[in-house]
Amino acid sequence: MITLRSEFFALACVLLLLPALSPAQQLQQPALPDAPAARLIAQAPPLLPSGAPQSQSAQKLQAPAAGPRLTLAEAERIALQHNPNISIAHLLQLAQAQVVREARAADLPSAFGDLTAVGAHDNSRITAGALNNPIVYDRAAGGLTVSQLITDFGRTHNLIRNAQSNSRAQLDLERASAEDITLAVDEAFYQGLAAQQVLRVAQQTVATRQATGDQIGALTRNNLRSTLDLSLANVQISQAQLLVLDAQDDSQTALANLNAILGSEDYVQYELVDETPDSPAAPPADTEALVELAFKARPDLSALNDRFAAARQFASAEHDLLRPTVSAIAAAGGTPVRADQIQSSWYGAAGANISIPVFNGFDFVARGKEADLRAQAAAEQVRNLRDGVARDVRAAVLTAQAAFQRIGVSQQLLDQANTALDLAQARYKVGLSGIVDLTQAQLAQTQAEITVANARYAYQTALAEVRFQTGQ
Repeated sequence: MITLRSEFFALACVLLLLPALSPAQQLQQPALPDAPAARLIAQAPPLLPSGAPQSQSAQKLQAPAAGPRLTLAEAERIALQHNPNISIAHLLQLAQAQVVREARAADLPSAFGDLTAVGAHDNSRITAGALNNPIVYDRAAGGLTVSQLITDFGRTHNLIRNAQSNSRAQLDLERASAEDITLAVDEAFYQGLAAQQVLRVAQQTVATRQATGDQIGALTRNNLRSTLDLSLANVQISQAQLLVLDAQDDSQTALANLNAILGSEDYVQYELVDETPDSPAAPPADTEALVELAFKARPDLSALNDRFAAARQFASAEHDLLRPTVSAIAAAGGTPVRADQIQSSWYGAAGANISIPVFNGFDFVARGKEADLRAQAAAEQVRNLRDGVARDVRAAVLTAQAAFQRIGVSQQLLDQANTALDLAQARYKVGLSGIVDLTQAQLAQTQAEITVANARYAYQTALAEVRFQTGQ
């Protein structure tokens, strides 16, 4: 937010330097001017005309020409299409979907083709490296081997469910990434609107203060105002020009942030379209209903619930390692080229196997306990996130309610500042007050306009935060 502390500081410095001015410079302003002077001042145009033409110095501080118009809805659409985080989340979701197919493959048959050719030394056997003592014959053969899992008493089924739960979690995370990007777009967009509005206020401030300075300069040349008045008016012009420079920098920075969120490497000077209502609706009041809505709609909470379900299913699969595995296998083929000892030109066999775990150093037991503990940790993560969601929703609603109240208070401040400025102009015009009163009224009015602009878009940002926290 742009403040005017530097303007107050410069004003104080000028007042402190006042004793150093020469007597000729310290022209005393009479409390009540004489009749001819009073008539001349009274006939002068207003010091701060509404919509006054900008001077050349003010025109130099204008923002660069605006580019294409951009609404908030268009910005959200562009970001969801081009932001790389969206692509990353989608690719990870597609990758996780393949894990489901990988887990399901254990339930399907597997087949392998073999082509084998062997040249062996006559009457030799493999006599080292194994307990058996097989003989090797010359041969050339081909065949097919097929295996099928009959049952592992639930392990493969639980692994498939685990992969499916992780896939759903990744899909929820993809949706959460889209909501993150949408919130970031809304925040950057409203920040840009606020910066553009502050820039307009600053440019109008330069124009009005330049007009004031020009008229005080004319009065000073006619010995109707002191050089001190002219010096302070020039200080206010310089401070307003600095305010324009700061506002331009904030506006360009906001647009740079918006371009980055939109997924663009180039800098596009968008003209942001302000579609915010002049009289925004009040924020939601039923906080607890929004908390319950967030528990149901938040994609990150749904993803964590899916992760917890996946952890429980994996724990069940790890415990199933202690159960037997039943599988079937079949093989068939032909041996057109063979040694004389191999009498049949083809072969075929089928069988079943039961694998019963007996002891493996407590590996399966430890894996089951590890999976149980990780599932318990996942449950605590869900509980922790629910606590955080409830806190964040309540905080977002309170922030929105406070921001809504600030709009009304800021508008009252602006109305009072405008009234004070009108009175200060009138009093200065007839010589009943000095330049200090006028400049302070100008500063207050500029600060009030900036406060109104910031309050207006801060409320819209707060509403976007409420939508994000409730998963809308």
